[in-house]
Amino acid sequence: MKKVKQILALIGVVVLIGLYVSTIFCAVSSSENFMNLLMASIYATVIIPVLLWAYSFIYKLTRKDEGEKKGD
Repeated sequence: MKKVKQILALIGVVVLIGLYVSTIFCAVSSSENFMNLLMASIYATVIIPVLLWAYSFIYKLTRKDEGEKKGD
């Protein structure tokens, strides 16, 4: 399980770095379409980590509840 978490964390880092690079690229570009891509990239840069945190938090809560039920 530890290896899976490490691999997923590494994938998350790569995705976030890609989002940051695309945000910078879209910010310096002058095309009208790149403005929409910039907004989408900024949105994804904020939302993806928040969603990942929320999913892991909910997963930990549900796993903790299952562990307590088995102990009863």
